[in-house]
Amino acid sequence: MKHLTALVIALTCSISSFAQSNFKEKTVFKNNDVEFRQLDEHTWHGNGNLVFNESVYLIEGSKSAILIDAGTKIPGLKKIAEDLVKKPVTLIISHGHGDHIGEMNEWDELWINAADEAILAEGAYKGKKHYLTDGQVFDLGGREIEVVFTPGHTPGSTTFIDKDNHYGFSSDAFGSGNLLVFTNLSTELASCQRMERFIKNYGIQYFYPGHYWGDNLETAQRVEDVGAICEGILNGLLTPAKSEDKRFPYVVELKGVKINYGPAEIR
Repeated sequence: MKHLTALVIALTCSISSFAQSNFKEKTVFKNNDVEFRQLDEHTWHGNGNLVFNESVYLIEGSKSAILIDAGTKIPGLKKIAEDLVKKPVTLIISHGHGDHIGEMNEWDELWINAADEAILAEGAYKGKKHYLTDGQVFDLGGREIEVVFTPGHTPGSTTFIDKDNHYGFSSDAFGSGNLLVFTNLSTELASCQRMERFIKNYGIQYFYPGHYWGDNLETAQRVEDVGAICEGILNGLLTPAKSEDKRFPYVVELKGVKINYGPAEIR
């Protein structure tokens, strides 16, 4: 699985390198490995600098806090997060790729979708794993974060929704503008259609992505467009361009969305 992790990191770097950071949020912590910015009174975004703005999200309630993802290589991430919120922080992994699990061993326990266990190298995590369930709610005290399984990018890709504040955290489920499909297009389409229902039912305005650079929030329109492109490919209505990448030789770029896939994913 080390080869898969290296592949994901290399692809993400090459695909995302064109983007320019455009942050407006206030920086509250910065060192050579990570910069944390405050999104609102009780929410922070931290970005690393090894796999274009690989993102972690610190979410606080009155009783506890969670961190979604662990970056690529951010030594001391646990202490940085806990110093920001002045309370213990629980780690939740959105999916098993190397640019999101880097510092997971700083935690004795973590939460992950069991469907992505196969992505993790054997013995990569030394602590205790808890498995997320679809619809599970993390009650942080005056703030609830709901777990929604959104497979497509990986089998265990997971989105987290703050219904009361009308936004969420989707990591790479909808691609941060550049989606790599490791499962199949039908699975990604189903996740988009499901998320469209959540957006409509709960007035979700946007999602913070797994590679956030300040102006690439995943909006309702973005989710709809990703689904429509997947459907167009499956129905033969969209013709992909050829890529030189052997793992993802096909690419469709439309409406500000780029979807990368191979022949095995056309189902």
